[in-house]
Amino acid sequence: MFIENLNEMNQQRGQNSQHDQPDQYIFYAGDMKDVLNASFISKHGQPDIIITDPPRAGMHPDVVQTILQASPERIVYVSCNSATQARDLQMMDSAYEVIAVQPVDMFPHTHHVENIVLLRKREFSQTDSCQP
Repeated sequence: MFIENLNEMNQQRGQNSQHDQPDQYIFYAGDMKDVLNASFISKHGQPDIIITDPPRAGMHPDVVQTILQASPERIVYVSCNSATQARDLQMMDSAYEVIAVQPVDMFPHTHHVENIVLLRKREFSQTDSCQP
């Protein structure tokens, strides 16, 4: 299942999926903060993994909250702006831990780097909760 803000990207993905098993893919066009919400998750089920590649401005706080509510086991966060990625990761820190970080230099001889972070849901036990 794909959620993409740019409709032309969905069209390209649709064409590419024809070479694979097209009935396995569902494409949604729209802003993730508008598409990925509680009713979407209720209709399609809880995801096991979310791969997010937000714009340079990072994830909208509503999207972060929806991802936290969706509670996938893993999140792969791809970013071209490490500052907004760090901000977003901080918002998810209570529920997710960083497992791996991999910068990728896709634009040699420039200061631009894509950064990929793998997050895993934190495991909480009864002793972790703050009880009086």
